[in-house]
Amino acid sequence: MKLRRKGKISYLAPDWSSDRLPAGFTTRNGGVSRAPFNSLNLGLNTEDLRANVEGNRATLTHAFGLEPHQLLTVRQVHGDHILLIDQPNPDLSHFQQVECDAIISNQPGMLIGILVADCFPVLLAAPGKRVVAAVHAGWRGVAARLIERTVEALAKQLQVFPEELVAAVGPGVCADSYEVDRPVREAFRRAGIAWNDIARETRLGHWQLDLRQACLQQLASAGIADDCIEAAGQCTCCHKELFFSHRRDRGRTGRQLGFIGCPG
Repeated sequence: MKLRRKGKISYLAPDWSSDRLPAGFTTRNGGVSRAPFNSLNLGLNTEDLRANVEGNRATLTHAFGLEPHQLLTVRQVHGDHILLIDQPNPDLSHFQQVECDAIISNQPGMLIGILVADCFPVLLAAPGKRVVAAVHAGWRGVAARLIERTVEALAKQLQVFPEELVAAVGPGVCADSYEVDRPVREAFRRAGIAWNDIARETRLGHWQLDLRQACLQQLASAGIADDCIEAAGQCTCCHKELFFSHRRDRGRTGRQLGFIGCPG
């Protein structure tokens, strides 16, 4: 996954992305927001000035030849609901209050996006069928198997099957910077997820959790071929110059975006 520049923004781009299939993961650079949200904060539900966030969103969409109203984000709640966009929507602004953590679309002329600041954004695409998806994968979403459920929804709702998909896992918090406790472990165990494959005990009742590895495992178990899956290696918590981090900045921070657009 390479760092690219387009217009004023820099972003990590999967190898399978293209001008026809725009996809990537923004960095914090290239916007107008001031500290501690400097500079390309794309999260409306932060303490940043709304005018700054809207300006940053315009910078992002203009880089890809779109208008701000063509960016669709939702109200992420660490749940397991999936939003399907399968018909034209001239006004996408009302989706900002829809509570869900995954989006599927077969509609061209728009970007769908997942906002993150330590959680992992996961992008899916079936280029041959012009269908895309974006998933918000925090620990609750991973424990709810939201990635697998999104792949299942693609097959059920739009007849897009795992062997037709490519995937990319964006930057998120690394295991060394992400310690969790027993309730998290129990949630994964209840879901039947092999805890010892993704976590390492650091002290009694505490573990370092590798959410990136958990995302990769779910993509593989959903049936996506290994050579069709990419993952960014950067940690959002460790790389302050590139990414916002909720954990590092104690909650007062911006949001980067995992985005993808459906081919026309």
